[in-house]
Amino acid sequence: MTDPTMMESLSNLFVYSAIAVYSLALLAHAAETATRTTPRARAMVTPAGVTAQEPPSTATTQTPRSARWGAVGTSLALAGFVLTLAATVTRGLAAGRAPWGNMYEFALVSTVAVGGAYLFFLTREPVRAFGVWIVALVLLALGMAVTVFYTPVDELVPVLDSYWLVIHVAAAILSGGIFSLGAVATALFLVRDRAERRALSSGAPAPRGRYAATLPASTTLAQVAHAAHMFAFPIWTFAVLAGAVWAENSWGRYWGWDPKETWAFITWVMYAAYLHAESTAGWRGRRAAWFALAGYAAFLFNFFGVNLWISGLHSYAGV
Repeated sequence: MTDPTMMESLSNLFVYSAIAVYSLALLAHAAETATRTTPRARAMVTPAGVTAQEPPSTATTQTPRSARWGAVGTSLALAGFVLTLAATVTRGLAAGRAPWGNMYEFALVSTVAVGGAYLFFLTREPVRAFGVWIVALVLLALGMAVTVFYTPVDELVPVLDSYWLVIHVAAAILSGGIFSLGAVATALFLVRDRAERRALSSGAPAPRGRYAATLPASTTLAQVAHAAHMFAFPIWTFAVLAGAVWAENSWGRYWGWDPKETWAFITWVMYAAYLHAESTAGWRGRRAAWFALAGYAAFLFNFFGVNLWISGLHSYAGV
């Protein structure tokens, strides 16, 4: 039989170890980003014998040093993911339940979801450019978890003592991790797209700006963002519906416009608007991207703002 106190202490040790490892991963990915090279235009001769500049490749160019830093950062990010996963498992063993019954535990499991989504999407080459931002998000969440949200292991309040805790909250956490990846891809798309538009208007052969020029092409970033949101949106939809069913079991109604329910619905509407805009001529690209970022802002406010500043039926999660 496991000792709850020992498991809780072990979980805390894993969390602080993850913070240390992710901090090193952030430094490695920052070094990778700093040593990336800007694609250069190459001289070419036209059929008329005139020397001109061939537009540079839109692919991100890596030096051997940048590639090495990237490999180190990815390895450390993988180690950090394993440590947060171990912290989550041991927290669950200490509590004897699903380890997402309060804000601290939700933040901890969210770092597992974000790190896992990043590692899963690494099979798509452009996602390697996101490393520094994803790791920064994870570190921010872990930092807030241990400094603001931490609570010792405790029993669940009666309303949370349900199998719906596993179903509803797990779906929300998983979709949130993938939404985080989509938000980073969307923000980088806006940076790269702006640089490309400026280059086009000025007649420059390539986007200017040390950082923007090393990012993948805006079309590639848009594809990654769209794929992430298409993946996460049905899961978030299920989370909202599962929450409604749980609300009927707990409070005798499916929907009551509680602040948590309201902001979950606002989040759903923003992401639905993004996906609709992406399929509508004249709204694709930059206009659609702002809906995606608004959806992510609503998702974050639903977790932080509603729990910390607004009273409602969901004010039992504690800090």
